[in-house]
Order: sequence, then C-alpha cells, then structure tokens
Amino acid sequence: MWYAIISEDVEDSLEKRRAARPDHLARLQALIDAGRLLIAGPHPAIDAPDPGPAGFSGSLVVAEFDSLEDAKAWADADPYVTTGVYDKVTVKPYLKVLP
Repeated sequence: MWYAIISEDVEDSLEKRRAARPDHLARLQALIDAGRLLIAGPHPAIDAPDPGPAGFSGSLVVAEFDSLEDAKAWADADPYVTTGVYDKVTVKPYLKVLP
C-alpha cells in the first residue's frame, strides 16, 4: 500500500538539510530502485521554485510499504529525522486515484 510521509522542518533548517541531504537522497534512491517511490520533494518556505536562504518548511514522500508500521519505521530512520531537520513527521495511508 502507498503511504504519505508528511514532514515539517524545524526553524532555520537549511544548513541541517544541506548536511544530511546526500544520505536522505540515497534512501529515496533505494525506494526508486525498488519501484516503491511515487513522489518525493520539499515544500519551499516561500512561493518560489528556488527559495534560496528562506529554505524549506517540510517535505512530502509517497512510497509503497508493506504496512503502516513499516512506513513509520522507515520515516523514523530518515537522516532528516535523525539529524534534527524535521520537527514533526506524520505517516498516513494513501490511496492513489488520479491520474
């Protein structure tokens, strides 16, 4: 089943994000390689494709896992969690309807 992992950053997270990004992307690449990633990306803190020093306010990952518990465990082990980029992470079942 698909699960949405909705994350909210701590204040002034940009430097922490930059430091943890390679490891974060490697985990997402593993999901891609396994055919389990639907979509992933950050939420810019301002209305711009490149928010510059404003940084990001959080992220969204929609990926396939065997269970809600597996999705939560994956999210809890994300480098953005373990290095303090994220303040809050919510994991919910997701049903892809369109397109």
